Amino acid sequence: MIRPMMGRRRQPKKFDPPLRYYNPEEEEKRRKRIRIKTRSASTRNRQKSQNMRIVMYAAGLAMVIYIMSIL
Repeated sequence: MIRPMMGRRRQPKKFDPPLRYYNPEEEEKRRKRIRIKTRSASTRNRQKSQNMRIVMYAAGLAMVIYIMSIL
């Protein structure tokens, strides 16, 4: 607390980053490793069947509610 009053300031820490050079082969390896797999046809079919199942459950529930409201 006394040091700033005497004219001394904190010096910022020195940072020397390592030099990096562009290497296209390493960049391509990194891209292949990080690449996200896209959805396959089986995933799309499974998603369609899940959507159809939800619609069928909703229709069945609606029919049950309709029948109970009539009685």
